[in-house]
Amino acid sequence: MASVSHSPAAFSGTSASDLLRSSGNGVSGIPLRTLGRTRFSSKTRDFSVVAKIRKVKKQEYPWPENPDPNVTGGVLTHLSPFKPLKEKPKPVTLDFEKPLVDLEKKIIDVRKMADETGLDFTDQIISLENKYQQALKDLYTHLTPIQRVNIARHPNRPTFLDHVFSITDKFVELHGDRAGYDDPAIVTGVGTIDGRRYMFIGQQKGRNTKENIMRNFGMPTPHGYRKALRMMYYADHHGFPIVTFIDTPGAFADLKSEELGQGEAIAHNLRTMFGLKVPIVSIVIGEGGSGGALAIGCANKLLMLENAVFYVASPEACAAILWKTAKASPKAAEKLKITAPELCKLQIADGVIPEPLGGAHADPSWTSQQIKNAINESMDELTNMDTQELLKHRMLKFRKIGGFQEGIPIDPKRKTNMKKKEEIVAGKTPVLELEGEVEKLKQQISKARDSSSKPTELALNGMIEKLKREIDLEFSEAVKSMGYKDRFETLRQEFLKANLQDQLMNPILMDKIEKLKNEFTQNLSAAPNYSSLNYKLDMLKEFSKAKSISEKNSKGVKLKEEINKKLKEVMDRPDIREKIEALKAELQMSGASNEGELDGETKESIVKMRKEIELELTNFLESMGLDVEIVSSKAKEVSQQTPFLDFRARVESLKEQTNKKIEDLINSSDLKNMIELLKLEVAKAGKKPDVATKNKIEALEQQIKQRLSAAINSSELKEKHEELKVEISEAVEFAAGLDGSLKNDDSKEGSSEHDESRVEINLGANRRFA
Repeated sequence: MASVSHSPAAFSGTSASDLLRSSGNGVSGIPLRTLGRTRFSSKTRDFSVVAKIRKVKKQEYPWPENPDPNVTGGVLTHLSPFKPLKEKPKPVTLDFEKPLVDLEKKIIDVRKMADETGLDFTDQIISLENKYQQALKDLYTHLTPIQRVNIARHPNRPTFLDHVFSITDKFVELHGDRAGYDDPAIVTGVGTIDGRRYMFIGQQKGRNTKENIMRNFGMPTPHGYRKALRMMYYADHHGFPIVTFIDTPGAFADLKSEELGQGEAIAHNLRTMFGLKVPIVSIVIGEGGSGGALAIGCANKLLMLENAVFYVASPEACAAILWKTAKASPKAAEKLKITAPELCKLQIADGVIPEPLGGAHADPSWTSQQIKNAINESMDELTNMDTQELLKHRMLKFRKIGGFQEGIPIDPKRKTNMKKKEEIVAGKTPVLELEGEVEKLKQQISKARDSSSKPTELALNGMIEKLKREIDLEFSEAVKSMGYKDRFETLRQEFLKANLQDQLMNPILMDKIEKLKNEFTQNLSAAPNYSSLNYKLDMLKEFSKAKSISEKNSKGVKLKEEINKKLKEVMDRPDIREKIEALKAELQMSGASNEGELDGETKESIVKMRKEIELELTNFLESMGLDVEIVSSKAKEVSQQTPFLDFRARVESLKEQTNKKIEDLINSSDLKNMIELLKLEVAKAGKKPDVATKNKIEALEQQIKQRLSAAINSSELKEKHEELKVEISEAVEFAAGLDGSLKNDDSKEGSSEHDESRVEINLGANRRFA
């Protein structure tokens, strides 16, 4: 407690006007000047001034006293509102990473099983981990452009401040554009790396929803660009090299930003950066969208993280403009050439900073270290340049962007519609509808076969083409549902690239294709549409076989017609006809009633005539590209052959005996029960049996067939069948040799002095016409 003492002596030398003034604190007639010189004493008089100290919370630091013992310099006293997250961010799985998640789950399950059972699963765990690492490597070394876009937008990807606090020894954040606002979407500050002082400027995204709202999702307003401009002037004045980090989908494009001069702020930054006399290095750590990224990206060197993207328009916006749908964004991402490797080829980016497998969020500290190394290398090169050389280097970097070709003719016609019409892709035909069409076509083919007419080729070809389209759609659906789409697309791109460069197929690529093909074939039965795919494949195989048989039959009929026509031409030739008539007259004059009564001269004449006709036909057939083979045969005498009518009766008798044997076998209790069980299973299964029922039915059918086959083979029916088969074969050979076979009466042991022959035509497809 303090008191103010006032005595009459204290007011000496004061004017009347001062005495009349009031201090407003209940003290009348005391001049303020005198009150200011008054001594404080502990005596209590008429009034007192009381001061109470309000308890406030002690200043909190964003990090604990010793946040990381590995950080040189101890506690960071240069504080920033950017604090480590209290909760670990939830893992986010992208669509193309789902196969990796399945492997991770398997590894976790095996570890859990090992812990619960106490068994040793070390080998299995190591095998799964190796498989996971290989799958991760294959996936992230063959990423498509749209997949890189998704990685660049990953919610857990390290932000600007994450990298800055990892690579700097000290960092002090600077705020405000000195025009009334501090945009949190752009962060600026001075920091040191290995003793060198830099001005850091970067676009800051949030690490969760709350931060993203506060940071406006990394989309700066004009205030942010003006803050960056102020820091550039500051760095230029003090000679600090500038390092900018680009990570924004674009400048904020709301009405207020446009009113405040968004375009003017970006343009002002572009113009100013080309005149700064200090080295500038820009690093794209995520996505760099349009002018919002370029406003802090006019640098001497533009570096990009491996999975970062830099574009004038997002793939979704480009697809919506060109193809009228955002679903075409993968195609747009490929055409835009927005990835780091593509931009380096176009000399827009100057280098690619590697990322760990799985993206920068898989190992942020390692990624930050790579960024630090890249900054040091670039600055070592740029700091050796003088001012004029530095400005010229920056100007030439942007002047060389964009190539052109001269002398290419331009179509003078104006293209009225730049958008190419997309072909309407028909969807899959329902299985029931397809089954109806298949049955209808089968009936048509069956009727054509019964009536010996030619089946409708148009209907057959149309069904084959339709089944091919359906199978393509089924395979595409299976690939998509099983998660192989991205892997197939990657291999397809590699294959096309190798073909475009006229290179031999790389054995490694061939091995990848073969492995993926085998893996897909093995797992195809797990596809949801496997039953319909299998049905369509069976139908395609069946109809293709029918078409092949039809074509071969048509070819055979046509060939027979040509051979018969040629034979008729040969037989109608005057010289041949004259010789045949002479032979007929000679036979009549001889009066021979059978083959044995002919003399040797007549037989020689007949054989000579036959060989002459064969020679003519052989030359004709060889001219048609057919293989002609002369097959010798030895036939028995006519008197020794069994009449064909007798063969028919014996075949019918054997057939009746076989049917009776089968009926007796079926009526036996054991086989009868199996047949009833088969009927019951077929009735339960219906039109669409599952795999287990189908296997059971096939097993029953196989058992019944084996029982019937064993019963027939063990009986005397088999002996009779073989005996009859041999006799019929001999009779057929004899009938084939009747066209010119002549026997000598004094032949010994069935041998003949004159071998008869026939022309055999080999069509090269295991079919022969005699």
